[in-house]
Amino acid sequence: MTKIARFDAAEFLDSEEAIAEYLSAALEDPNPDVFLAAVADVAKAHGMSQLAKDAGLGRESLYKALAPGAQPRYGTIVKLLGAMGVSLQAKPKVAA
Repeated sequence: MTKIARFDAAEFLDSEEAIAEYLSAALEDPNPDVFLAAVADVAKAHGMSQLAKDAGLGRESLYKALAPGAQPRYGTIVKLLGAMGVSLQAKPKVAA
């Protein structure tokens, strides 16, 4: 029997450019849980403990904020993104 390893996006998020592209793609999905899952993947890539420290959050608070179905505050997301080396940007929609 062949075993297939589970895909872990965190293994490929090794630069600020890759992280920004990954999060931008997640923001295009209308389901906010997709973006939250992407932020959790990036947090895992950075190391949860270090990221919590860099963002000025408790480690347990970070885990709770990134749990499936969580509704973290905007300020928490901004702190996390800043600690990850990225920021949110708005751009005009492109007409289809």
